Amino acid sequence: QVLLVESGGGLVQAGGSLRLSCAASGLTFSSYAMGWFRQAPGKEREFVAGISIDGGSTYYTDSVKGRFTISRDNAKNTLYLQVNSLRPEDTAVYYCAARNAWYSRQVRDYNYWGQGTQVTVSS
Repeated sequence: QVLLVESGGGLVQAGGSLRLSCAASGLTFSSYAMGWFRQAPGKEREFVAGISIDGGSTYYTDSVKGRFTISRDNAKNTLYLQVNSLRPEDTAVYYCAARNAWYSRQVRDYNYWGQGTQVTVSS
């Protein structure tokens, strides 16, 4: 059984930082491209960041470039998202996802999803 478990979310003031983690089990983590997505109330789930199998390539949506950093530790089967300079518009449930192929920005392309972790940014 594949499990992706996110953690690290919380309530933070604008300008603050968090480090989100995603612990993976039940799959060969080093064979999966990984992504972070988010979904705000009343909005569709959107791509935030992606990372290649070996971590050598990373990808970001424009609104988070320079503020968020995606990384992975294949020895620990864990994906991370460092989120800095948070803004109220970053408020959402953040999900990690795994894809047994090259990274993608499309929700439909991912094979496995976590349950999400809430990030709330107050102004």
